Amino acid sequence: MKNEWIYPLTFEPVFKDYPWGGRNLEQRLGRRIPPGIIAESWEISGHPNGPTPVRDGPLAGMTLPEVQHELGEALVGRRNRWALNRDRFPLLIKLLDANRWLSVQVHPDDRYALEHEGEFGKTEMWVVLHAEPGAELIYGLKRGVTRQAFEAAVAQDNAIELLHRVAVRAGDTIFVPAGTVHALGPGIIVAEIQQNSDTTYRIYDWGRMGNDGKPRPLHVRKALDVIDWNMVEPAPVIPQELAREPGLHQELLVECPYFRTERFHASAGTTLNGECAGETCEIWAVLKGQATVHWQGAPVTLNAIEWVLLPATLGGFHVDAGANSELLRVFTPAASPPAAR
Repeated sequence: MKNEWIYPLTFEPVFKDYPWGGRNLEQRLGRRIPPGIIAESWEISGHPNGPTPVRDGPLAGMTLPEVQHELGEALVGRRNRWALNRDRFPLLIKLLDANRWLSVQVHPDDRYALEHEGEFGKTEMWVVLHAEPGAELIYGLKRGVTRQAFEAAVAQDNAIELLHRVAVRAGDTIFVPAGTVHALGPGIIVAEIQQNSDTTYRIYDWGRMGNDGKPRPLHVRKALDVIDWNMVEPAPVIPQELAREPGLHQELLVECPYFRTERFHASAGTTLNGECAGETCEIWAVLKGQATVHWQGAPVTLNAIEWVLLPATLGGFHVDAGANSELLRVFTPAASPPAAR
């Protein structure tokens, strides 16, 4: 490993053209995207189904898995040895543009996914970047729903009636632990922070066809195995205030064994100090405004909506808000995830 390989990493996204997507990543967020339907932009990905290449610097052109192969623990940190031991980056960062309902789906936990799919489970969270008036999503089950009732409803093609719907607006946070039945609805754009997994069990797909003109496969039996029947009428996250001072408001959005996500509302000129001292890498995003990451090398400026990965051994750094900005900070907490046990 060379010292010059440790620097803030930005990536070229990988795009997915699932049938529920559209053009709002371009029209609403100002992102440059390929022609046609774009449903997802994988922003920072080490998954085999869409590894993202480094944009700049000595590692430019190398994909995240290739970078991890070279840097190992220096990239991900000691808290992520469990992922390194399975040759996987711990997290996956996406943008999702829902122009139509996503499939009603559920993700398995680590135990089930490793046994049946050979990869991690999928706990995730969404930060809503845009929502049309009246936009809603499916989030958990209605009160009183049992496995037997749900299985019967699926067989009769009316399971939708048993699912809990939540209206959302920009700024809302939704935490989706593995086992939660869910689906984004039309008119919603989210930033998604999730485990590095691409395993989804579809329960219902609104009768539509895939890009090949055929119905997309359903996975009802596996879904029934992994649904958490206790996820009854959950609500959006209530952010926990961590700090409030002139020019800065810091909130905890979600903390689980896989990731901790904090949000900062920072006025222009505000400085946030940090250090990557070997425990964990950090991922920073600018959702609104502009910010610059300063470290011992060349600074990296981020506009909305852009992300940067700070290697675990980067050392001290500070983030300067160049305008009134909304920022996210994502890192691995000290708690050991189930996959590591």
